[in-house]
Order: sequence, then structure tokens, then C-alpha cells
Amino acid sequence: MSGQVVALSRINAQLQQLIEQHFPAVKTAGFHLSPVAGLTGESWKIVSPAGDMLARHQSSDRRNSGVERQREHAILRHIARQSLGPYVRLRSPPWLLVEWIAGTPLSEAAFASAAGQKAVSQSLVKLHQLALSGYPLDLHRQFARYWQYIDRRRLTPHWLALHQKMMRRKLPVPLNMALLHMDIHAGNLLNTEKGMRIIDWEYAADGDTALEIAALIRGNGLDPHQQEAFIREYAEAGGYRDLSLLRQQVKRWLPWVDYLMLMWFEVRWAQTADKKYSEWAQPLRVRLFGRVHD
Repeated sequence: MSGQVVALSRINAQLQQLIEQHFPAVKTAGFHLSPVAGLTGESWKIVSPAGDMLARHQSSDRRNSGVERQREHAILRHIARQSLGPYVRLRSPPWLLVEWIAGTPLSEAAFASAAGQKAVSQSLVKLHQLALSGYPLDLHRQFARYWQYIDRRRLTPHWLALHQKMMRRKLPVPLNMALLHMDIHAGNLLNTEKGMRIIDWEYAADGDTALEIAALIRGNGLDPHQQEAFIREYAEAGGYRDLSLLRQQVKRWLPWVDYLMLMWFEVRWAQTADKKYSEWAQPLRVRLFGRVHD
């Protein structure tokens, strides 16, 4: 616990110094700092007279898991006029400070409801209609990066064969390139006075819109009926109109999303030794290793 207290004190001092340096007219007497997701030193809520902000740190662990605050910063500035995500308040490496959005996260039930799926699909269509950001998602490169940071003791011949197969395999030809969020789930969707807004853009990049839908399906464990319903809702909201082609393209992307998720869970397991990541990876192992010799 003493180590956590020291870390909190150090980060508090760093962030207070940033506030004083970049917002000189603001007194820091009301400055308050609290961790958003545990004492990891990566995400902190700042309450200050300059307004509430979220401070996001560029740690080596987050970089190894695919996060680049420079890219996140550029993409948030790119979408700023759309009120889809938080506004950037300050970029001062290794910190990115963004607006703290006051809102209520969607519940799992609300996300799965017909009204929720309609609202989510409308937000995605709005995002996918924007100009490309200039930061393409390169899955082969991401797989190669993740491969460096997995625990070697967990490797098996099946996994090595699967990895070689995925690295050789050609990506599906995109149906429709757009800016993707790539981490859409209930906790990243907020109901606000300005409508639905999306947080946590650290994995956003340009890619095929069908890949976004495939990631949403797998990340939220949608069953076949729910998958079909969401694809239809997305099309009706103004997304890709040819349902048959869209459905086929989403299916093509599912194995790629499965492997991306497996690798991410394994990297996080190696970084944290948290059993939940190993548990989340297990169903993906079962699903994917059956495809090794396809």
C-alpha cells in the first residue's frame, strides 16, 4: 500500500504541475485527483477550477498493448466538431488530458435493448461517415507487436501454427473504409445532455466498417440473433446498405477479431498476472485452435 501512496503522491504532483503550467490563471486550491480504474497510474480524474478532466498516461504497458496517446490525441482532434468523444484539453507527453464527460454509462440491459442498439448504430454510422484519420489499423503489425509481449511459457504448437497462419493470411478486402472506434461496449457509451457520446478512443484507427461490427459482436458476446439484428439496425441507420454483402464481410472479419482479442488478453495477462485475462482468453483459444488446420 505504501508504494501505491507514493505513486499517487508523485502523479498528483506531476498533474498539478501540468495544470499550473498550462492553466496559469487557475488556482489549484480546489485541485483533486482520483484514479479511474485502480492505482495503475494510467487514468486519473482531475477536479479543478479549470474544469473536470481525464488524464491518460502513456505507459510502456499500454504502448505494448497497442495504445498510442499521440494517435488518440490526433483522432480526438479530428472528430472534435462532431461531439462524439471528449475534447482534448492538453497534450503534454506522457500525458493526454481530455474533457471529463458528465453522463451515465449505458447498462448492459440498455445496450442490448432495441432502443439501445438503434442509438449505438446511429452513433457508429455518424462516426463512419467522417473523413479518414490517416491512422490505418494494421492487424498483421499489431499481431507481430503482441507476439513480442506474450508469456513464452503459455505457447503451444497449436498456438504457433495459428500465429503463423494468421500472419500469412491476407486480410479481407475492405467494403467501406472509415474511422473506427474498435472498443464499443456499454461502459464506453454515455448518455449525456448532448446525446450519446463515446469514450476511450485509445484503439481508434481507420479500417473496414465491417471490422468494427465484428469487434462489437465479439466484444459484447452477441448471439446469432442479436448479430443479425444489429447488422440490420446499422444498415437502416445509414450504414452499408447491402445487407448480404455486409453480413458476409462481418463473418470474414470474425476470426481476425478473435485472434486480436486473444493476443490482447494474453499481453495483459503477461503484464498483470490477473486471472481474468486468462479466463477471458480461454474461449477464444477453444474457438481459434480448432481452425488451425482449416
